Amino acid sequence: MSTWAPTLAWCALVVVFAALSNAWNGHDPGWYASLARPSFQPPDVVFGLMWPLSFLLLLVVGATTVRTAPAGAAWAATGVLAVSVALALGWAYLFYVPHNLVAAAACLAGAAVLTWVLLVVMARIETWGALALAPYALWLSVATALSVAYARLN
Repeated sequence: MSTWAPTLAWCALVVVFAALSNAWNGHDPGWYASLARPSFQPPDVVFGLMWPLSFLLLLVVGATTVRTAPAGAAWAATGVLAVSVALALGWAYLFYVPHNLVAAAACLAGAAVLTWVLLVVMARIETWGALALAPYALWLSVATALSVAYARLN
C-alpha cells in the first residue's frame, strides 16, 4: 500500500533540513576559524561530500522505503526523522549563533541517537532502507564526537 502523505512529509523534512543546515554557519566566520580543532577532525572536503550524500540518501529512503511501508510505520519513521532534524538544526543554531558549544553537542548527540533509532525502525520496514541510512548515522556519530571535542577544547 502506498503512503504518499508520510513520504511527502519525509521528503519535505529533508529539503528543509538541507536548506536550513547552512543558514547559520556563516554567521560569524572569524569565530569558527579561531576555534581549537580536535586532532581527529577530517579535512573540510569530507564535510563537503558527506552532507550532500546524507541528504541524498535520506531522500532516496523517503521516496522508496517510506512510500512502500505500512502507514503506521511510515509515520513513525517520519516522526523520528522530524525530531532528529529539529535537534540537528538546533545544533547548527546553538553552535554558530550563540556559540553554546555544550548545548550544541547535546543537541547533536540527541540527533545521532535518534538517527540510530530511525535505522532500527527502517530495518523493520525494509533492510536496504536501513543500510542506506547507515552512512548518515555514522556521519552524525562522527559529527557528534567532533562537537563534543570542540566543546571540551574551547
